[in-house]
Amino acid sequence: MYKPILFALLVICQLVQAQETPYSSLTLPEILKENANAIVRERDYEVKILSQKAFTLKKREVVTVLNEKGMRNLDLSENYSPSLKINSLSVIVYNATGNEIKKYRQSDFKDHSVSDGFSIATDDRILYLDYTPTGYPFTIVFESEVKSTNTAFLQPWVPIGSYYESVQKARIHYFYPDDLKVKVKEINFEGHTILKEESAGKIVYSIENFKAEKPEDYSPPFYDIFPMVRFALDKFNLEGVEGNANTWPSYGSWYYNALLTGTDELPDATVVKVQSLVKDTKTNIEKAQKIYEYVQNKTRYVSIQLGVGGWKPMLAKDVDRLGYGDCKALSNYTRALLKAVGVESYCTIIYAGNDTRDLTTDFVAMQGNHMILALPDEKGGYLFMECTSQSNPFGYQGSFTDDRYALLIKPQGGEIVKTNDYNNHKSKQITTGIVTIAEDGSMKGVMMRKSTGFQYSNSEGIELKSKKDVNEKYKEEMSWINNMIIENYKFVNDKKAVEFTEELVISSPDYVKKSGQYQTLEVNVFNQTHTIPTRYRNRKYPFEIARGFYDEDSIIIELPKGYKIETLPDSTTLLDKFGEYRLNLMMLSPEKLEVKRSFFMKKGLFEKTDYESFRKFREQVARLDSTKVVLIKA
Repeated sequence: MYKPILFALLVICQLVQAQETPYSSLTLPEILKENANAIVRERDYEVKILSQKAFTLKKREVVTVLNEKGMRNLDLSENYSPSLKINSLSVIVYNATGNEIKKYRQSDFKDHSVSDGFSIATDDRILYLDYTPTGYPFTIVFESEVKSTNTAFLQPWVPIGSYYESVQKARIHYFYPDDLKVKVKEINFEGHTILKEESAGKIVYSIENFKAEKPEDYSPPFYDIFPMVRFALDKFNLEGVEGNANTWPSYGSWYYNALLTGTDELPDATVVKVQSLVKDTKTNIEKAQKIYEYVQNKTRYVSIQLGVGGWKPMLAKDVDRLGYGDCKALSNYTRALLKAVGVESYCTIIYAGNDTRDLTTDFVAMQGNHMILALPDEKGGYLFMECTSQSNPFGYQGSFTDDRYALLIKPQGGEIVKTNDYNNHKSKQITTGIVTIAEDGSMKGVMMRKSTGFQYSNSEGIELKSKKDVNEKYKEEMSWINNMIIENYKFVNDKKAVEFTEELVISSPDYVKKSGQYQTLEVNVFNQTHTIPTRYRNRKYPFEIARGFYDEDSIIIELPKGYKIETLPDSTTLLDKFGEYRLNLMMLSPEKLEVKRSFFMKKGLFEKTDYESFRKFREQVARLDSTKVVLIKA
């Protein structure tokens, strides 16, 4: 009779002990568990700027991982290099009741080179802990201290690391000497309770009890929503090179003189070769196109991250000799070749990626992750060249560097510019086709599709794929066509016009659905969109149509002999602030149906109150794209 009582007392004692243990998962507030895969109990950073040439960074992160997906919220690593030293590094693991189960010292971490798969030279390395949990939840305490001699890049404050992450407390302390000015840029603070304390030589930011959030369809990028603080020095050090970031002109002038000057020398033989190459051209644009194609045929992209080489390009004469380089090296090499034929161009710093991320134009500091080349055009603007690509048409950026603010590096200083965009009607997809329906319900179709703007990049590259991959692409793209057979295809990549043409011959043995004496035919054969945005009861954030586009389709459908359409649907037009959609069906003869469709989506950032209207607009488009007609015996 005493055993049940004893067991109950033991359980109560364990619960009381767990509640008193600071790392117990049992004491976490329920509200922070909602939507969360992980909960940051503590994220505390301390930055001490010792001088223009050195700073230290201490990190202490306490993270409770609730499930397997929460492993993504752990970063158990530190980078190091000749300019970045690790002073200390440790991890302690606690179980659900807050009892220590494992302790790791710096010697337990694995040491690897930091390589992206393209790097042939890098002196950046990483120590990381490859931890596999035995169960969930568990809590990790990660502590580290590093010292860097590169004050060009100061630790930003990003209190919320990702979706599905709750934050109990996050804080950053900045300490700096009186003779250095620390610039601060607060981003996305609206709607968040963030405390700021500031005194002589010290800045502190903190946030508490941030509840995990789920991503919402069509939300702007994460870095455009969640709070962040950026820090920078007016006078900084980059791998032993002292820099100045008071204004964009002064920063650009420093970059040009400190990192570009003296890197554009070429062998005499190469100068003679490219001058001969452009001797019959008349304009700078024509010369630049010849040079760009020369670079594409001669070089390939690799990554080089050695010391200041992370920002300073390798010598143009070395690129010429070796035939490879990173984005800086290839852009600078192209600049040197253009200079040799009397054409001026400018290296341009940018954030590259399919999300259109701008440089923070009102915060002068080292920014960006990529370099391209800008060429003045006849209209007073710029034409931008992606020098790392061996396939891009001349002057074409695609979705990798389009429509965003960048920094031109000129001899006289830096200049903020906006790269070219391919929005709205600049990105067209024009489709024409003829479809023949047989009496047995089979179908044969011939399609031609021309794509421009960013839609060009959606198609460009398919000509290099295998027959198997081409078949899989189209079967996935036109999933509504049962048992589709790709009988023939042809591609034409017109790089001069930046236009990609697809010619396709397809068939299906059972395209028409039969039910008794009726046959059901989907009239939009080649271009249906079925995406309907998720419905939200209480949407929290605005939504963004990141890129506008325009599709136009014109299809002739030849009906089987002896059949007619029972009822022809009326023409439909949808007009909204988000775009336009039109579907028009017309009988050209008793057995020939013309289907005309156009769909325009407008780029833009819209209020969250407009989201439900947008969702309904897309829902109507998806429904109309699936329009069917019934065939009956004439």
